[in-house]
Amino acid sequence: MISFSSKISRLQIIAYVSVRISGGSSVRQIGVTQQTYYRWRKEYGGMSRDQLKRLKQLETENARLRRAVSDLTLDKMILTEAAPGKLLSPARRRRCIDHVRQTLGVSERRACRTLGQHRSTQRKVPNGLPDEERLTDDIIALTREFGRYGYRMITGMLNNSGWHVNHKRVERIWRREGLKVPLKQPKKGRLWLNDGSCVRLRPERPNHVWSYDFVQDRTHDGRVYRTLNIIDEFTKEALVIRVKRKLNSGDVVDALIDLFILRGPPEYIRSDNGAEFIAKKVRAWIGAVGAKTAFIAPGSPWENGYCESFNARFRDELLNGEVFYTLREAQILIERWRRHYNTVRPHSALGYRPPAPESIVSIDQRPTMH
Repeated sequence: MISFSSKISRLQIIAYVSVRISGGSSVRQIGVTQQTYYRWRKEYGGMSRDQLKRLKQLETENARLRRAVSDLTLDKMILTEAAPGKLLSPARRRRCIDHVRQTLGVSERRACRTLGQHRSTQRKVPNGLPDEERLTDDIIALTREFGRYGYRMITGMLNNSGWHVNHKRVERIWRREGLKVPLKQPKKGRLWLNDGSCVRLRPERPNHVWSYDFVQDRTHDGRVYRTLNIIDEFTKEALVIRVKRKLNSGDVVDALIDLFILRGPPEYIRSDNGAEFIAKKVRAWIGAVGAKTAFIAPGSPWENGYCESFNARFRDELLNGEVFYTLREAQILIERWRRHYNTVRPHSALGYRPPAPESIVSIDQRPTMH
């Protein structure tokens, strides 16, 4: 029985067998069956050695192309089964690869290569940082207390309280816990003149420009009360919030007197054209102390944008979420919120720092509430 090497072509085998048979040997003595011999002769008989070599090359190329098509088809099936969109995070790729393996029955190596995940990353179980649980508890606690703050405001409060985290980590925990980001407020335009210029007095330093405005709300019994909000446009600090059932020009002067004694007069005081602000008594007194009035154009509240923005935060974060049964209750809670706004609440325009973190005055220096 003769064993033929794999390197010997079938055409050489046919030639060798034909010579041995012509010499008197049988097919079985040479080590192949008659069926195999005649099948080979039918398949390769009459072909030269170069033709047989070319045929083998074509068979090899055909097999390689079939494997390539099969691989591409499988890759397409994996990508189709994967989650739609970009798999940006390793955790999302990890979950997607587990789903693909369970659905298509492919190997981990194949799924990782197709979806661009390193196998060590796929096998690594994410444990998070040691302080992850404590940070999550603090984020949830702040969100419960300040329901209208987004993750950037929460990040600012965490950093101000001693944490050192960036907004991306807080956002990841925020979304993982299913917390809701408050809706963004639409931006308002400014007053543009025909020549394309914009009229606006911009604050340049503390006590440069103050602005004030009224906000109206109701207590639980339906009675109206008003608040006089005065802010420093440069520092974003809420200087005073005067709360009464009725506020007139005399109350405006009283509030300004208390502030001027504590802080000195500003260079400009911005307001709209309300009757309490354009009263002769108010304008005369402001001019007497050396300050100037800066009235906005009628029907253009965006020119008083700093105070309007403060009023929106004031209403959104406090008035819309509290029920005041008495005027005294409103005065106490509003004053507490004002101190929190100045000393704790982060302000985006100040790099998520509070407007006046060290400006808590003593009780005997604080303006009295009427």
